Amino acid sequence: MYKKLLLLFIILTLFFIPILVRQAPEFKLVDQREEKYCDAMITVVGVDEPIPLEEYVVGVVAGEMPADFHPEALKAQVIAARTYAARNTDKGMKPIAKDVSAQVYRTESERKERWGKSFKDNEKKVRKAAEDTKGQIIVYGEEIISAMFFSTSNGKTEAAQNFSGNPVEYLQSVESPGEEDVAPTVERKQELTLTEWNRKLGFNWDANQFRELKLVRNQTGRVQKIMSGQYETSGRQIREKLHLASTDFNIAYDVNNQIVHITTVGYGHGVGMSQYGAEAFAQKGWTADQILSHYYTGTKIQEINLPEDRCLKSS
Repeated sequence: MYKKLLLLFIILTLFFIPILVRQAPEFKLVDQREEKYCDAMITVVGVDEPIPLEEYVVGVVAGEMPADFHPEALKAQVIAARTYAARNTDKGMKPIAKDVSAQVYRTESERKERWGKSFKDNEKKVRKAAEDTKGQIIVYGEEIISAMFFSTSNGKTEAAQNFSGNPVEYLQSVESPGEEDVAPTVERKQELTLTEWNRKLGFNWDANQFRELKLVRNQTGRVQKIMSGQYETSGRQIREKLHLASTDFNIAYDVNNQIVHITTVGYGHGVGMSQYGAEAFAQKGWTADQILSHYYTGTKIQEINLPEDRCLKSS
């Protein structure tokens, strides 16, 4: 009798075990870091629908930096662009412009048109830079910084105080060597007739004013102000009104032909990260973190922190 019961138990056990195994619930391992990250939605003026922040920075890097730059330079640009957006949109609460008044954003269709046959390769490079730095922004203390950047320096970046009159601890002048080796053009030349010069600047100059002209430069070599007799204005005003490449400029006047010759060095306002400087450093082996800590003095990189009700959770 005992042997018959034991045999029955074994048969029933062998029958039910496969059924229990098939009905056991599936368990998935969840990456806790992925669960914690969430993506802000960015409203871009002129774009129909809000864009996830991580998608937005892909479009900004495509609009602001050559895609053939070193991967570490691209990553530095992604982090700067993400930081700029986080601060200027209040982490998605305010809209942001699509052009140079903020930072240039290119939609996917615009990227395809711009890159042509190189679209797939360029898109892959830029997206990898975004993925490798996902959620990273630059802070000074607990504050998201104003991550200003520009194209090319004259060998030094500009201090915020010289540019705007307001000192910013993390936007100091720093050395930016080697750009002439990677940038297609560092020096540019421009000519204006005397009539154009006076019209654009609102001046009434003749040869005498050019003879008395003084360019007052700051410690970065850029023109802080120009003076001639009773005339005085800032180098920044001259750059903006004449659409000069930078405020590191020289002026020469051809009396016989009444032509103003202007030579500029660098491109952009000069404050924050130089993009070609980032490329030069990357080619020397610097990481994105090293590049950013150099151009933004005393800062650190951390993940963006968003309230639960203000973000699109990652899948």
